[in-house]
Amino acid sequence: MNPSQIEEILKQALPDAIEVHAQGENAHFGVIVVSDSIATLSRVKQQQAVYAPLAEYFTTNAIHALTIKVFSTEKWKTERLLNMVG
Repeated sequence: MNPSQIEEILKQALPDAIEVHAQGENAHFGVIVVSDSIATLSRVKQQQAVYAPLAEYFTTNAIHALTIKVFSTEKWKTERLLNMVG
């Protein structure tokens, strides 16, 4: 499993996501999902929404660990600006 495969799976499973980014290797990945609808959910529901389409890959150990960050469009703009300055 590679980051681009994870991005594609999540883009298909979360059609209202504006952006999906994945990075990592050796079955340890991090994803960022930018979605106004998912961002309104509780943290647990956000994690479940992103985890669910990838669940089968955990059972095969293609993914061992996954860090999930969800942003609204507005928060993502701020996050990107802060990271560019830093």
